[in-house]
Amino acid sequence: MNYNYYVADIFTKEIFSGAQIAVFPNAEGLTSSNMQEIAKEFNLSETVFVTNPKTDANTRRMRIFSPLEEKDFAGHPVIATAYVLGICGDVELTADLTPMVLIQNSGNIEVNITSKVGIPTFVQFSSQVISSIDKFTPTDEELANFLSLDQVELDHKKFSPRLVSCGFPYLIVPVWDYESVRKAKFNYSAWSQSIAPQTAASEILLFSPKTPFADADFNARLLGPNIGVHDDPPVGTAMQAFAAYLCSFDITQQGTHVFSVDRGEARTRRSVLNLEMDNKGQELLMLRIGGTAVMFAEGKINL
Repeated sequence: MNYNYYVADIFTKEIFSGAQIAVFPNAEGLTSSNMQEIAKEFNLSETVFVTNPKTDANTRRMRIFSPLEEKDFAGHPVIATAYVLGICGDVELTADLTPMVLIQNSGNIEVNITSKVGIPTFVQFSSQVISSIDKFTPTDEELANFLSLDQVELDHKKFSPRLVSCGFPYLIVPVWDYESVRKAKFNYSAWSQSIAPQTAASEILLFSPKTPFADADFNARLLGPNIGVHDDPPVGTAMQAFAAYLCSFDITQQGTHVFSVDRGEARTRRSVLNLEMDNKGQELLMLRIGGTAVMFAEGKINL
């Protein structure tokens, strides 16, 4: 049986940039084993398999697989799936704004597709966040050691390191500038000798409020013991924790805030994520994550 697939570049307006996601818009008939083998063969960060529960015209079930395992939640595949379903005509885009629901293992996700003349131009999904924030983090000396940075590069004037979890814990560490984010290198030996592993966080979200790009307010990068030294993985899943982190500081006043966060650099695969949050000073935080996408490839496989 033939299965059509599409490969889209996400959180970018240009091909060869952003994060690549493969989407199978009509995956009925594929088993979990099939999906895992296909994801392994594609060897992208995520491959999405979509089925139609036929409960509503604009509701779809999506399963997300990395080359190693199935994921219960991921942000980039939401943008990719909605964009692909719109571009291939599986979801009709007859209005300027088309709402839909994507069902992940973690639950339902409300999505809005902005379009012009039936072509998707922007995808945004909503999320409600309840976070746990801990100010107890490793010392500056330890942080600098396992990030291979100098202590003076860490930012304590506007922000400070905090452990934030919205279901998955991140150690969020601010530095002064973009160059520090880009040159940081994870030191596993220093990490293993610090108190960091005891915090339960296995990934570090390193960020700077300074970036050389006019379309971004922050530059962010993920590092950690399970991330390759030269890898620069997508940061979409960490944006819930990052939004909660920003709202934990008094400088983020109550109200609606819109930020852009970029990952990577121009010479590799740079992504730009739009982050919109309603800070009401409460435990529950309403968050909207959006971005653009472009189609890179399409094809079919025969099983």
